[in-house]
Amino acid sequence: MAVDAAQPISTPARRSRYSTTPKISSTQQAQSSTSSTQPAVFKSGPSNSSNRVSYTSNSGSGSGSEYHLDTSVATTSVSSQASLTSFRASLPDNPQVYDFSDIRAATNNFLAKRYSSTSSSQSWRCTLHGKDVIIFQRRIQKSMEKAELRAKLSVICRSHYKSIIKLLGASISGDHIYLVYDFVVGSNLSLCLRNPRNPSYTVLSTWMSRIQIATDVAHGLDYIHNTTGLEIDPVHKYVKSSGIIVTEPSFNAKICHFGAAELCSGSESKAVTNGGEIYEEAPAVSTPGRKGSTTRTREFEGVRGYISPEFQLTGVATQKSDVYAFGVVLLELFSGEEPVKFKYDKTAGNYSKISLIDTAREVVECGGDGEEDGGVGVERRLRNWADRRLSDSFPVEVAQKVIRLALDCLHVEPDDRPDMRRVAGKISKLYLESKFWSDRVKMPTEISVSLAPR
Repeated sequence: MAVDAAQPISTPARRSRYSTTPKISSTQQAQSSTSSTQPAVFKSGPSNSSNRVSYTSNSGSGSGSEYHLDTSVATTSVSSQASLTSFRASLPDNPQVYDFSDIRAATNNFLAKRYSSTSSSQSWRCTLHGKDVIIFQRRIQKSMEKAELRAKLSVICRSHYKSIIKLLGASISGDHIYLVYDFVVGSNLSLCLRNPRNPSYTVLSTWMSRIQIATDVAHGLDYIHNTTGLEIDPVHKYVKSSGIIVTEPSFNAKICHFGAAELCSGSESKAVTNGGEIYEEAPAVSTPGRKGSTTRTREFEGVRGYISPEFQLTGVATQKSDVYAFGVVLLELFSGEEPVKFKYDKTAGNYSKISLIDTAREVVECGGDGEEDGGVGVERRLRNWADRRLSDSFPVEVAQKVIRLALDCLHVEPDDRPDMRRVAGKISKLYLESKFWSDRVKMPTEISVSLAPR
């Protein structure tokens, strides 16, 4: 039989065995025509099945189809409420401008025992508004009203990262600002590396614990420089090993004094203390000299051994000066030595300065394993330079890359230094290589060794 091409072909519709469309009788069609304007109805299940909700659709399609929704996985469950509560607790609180009377009451009118902190400024550990906090006293040159302080705090306290200690608020009285931080249980990195009571012992006795700290600090500084959302280029300014808190048992690192550079708006007029840890010049004053001339001195605050060359010349902290300080922390972390120390020379009868940066350059830049260095080689020089408390157990290739990365951060020219985003990426890659090395050389724990006679 011939079929016209323009005429559509009608084929009987085949009912699929998977079809769920019910057959509709004439009675059901009549009922649906009268109920097409009725809205959908939600019906909760019986009391013994409270996790079940029924949805009845009375649309014009004809069938009053019923759907069941299991609410046992809804967001109102107990587990979801607990996770939301923990998440809400992890978020930073609204910044507070504390009344100075609250600061005085918490510190017992500043007569409480001072906390042995990581800073040369005075600090107290106390309880403020029911929270365990630590209060730092810093000097400010520029007076600040409460409205201005609240505006700065609203921007700074908006930042929240696991490697940064929370800034809870501040208070101003006279020419001092009191910064209130969340108290974190742990010890600073400087004491972990060089405990004067037991110099031969350190809790950071493994390579993985130290590369973990380097990773946390790098990502914390990367967050401060690139993710805080501040309108200006934020800097930390106080990067040093004594300003890094190491927590147990995971040996994670947290950076102290975040926001102090923006809030203080000036530096402290203080002499060199704590063995020369804080390095400052004289206050900025103008004294009349000869007729028509004045003598000016400038002031800045920094940490001796961590100050970049341009910071010494200008007194202005930048993100690249933070990168420089982080390079010093990297060398300090894997050598266990101070950035700068002085050794007495008996023959000359005076003290000679030993820089950690110079010794690190000698390790990787004094030739290879040839005859130039008497057969010592880079690997042997590296093992002699590294902290002996690591028990000579670390990946040599990764350690060389770490030192070279630290020396890249220590370029004299700031433009030649990488930014913290690039540094954090490289540190993360070195951490993964170290983790692979650690898993490969880990001692098996499934076997037991017995030396007793059988």
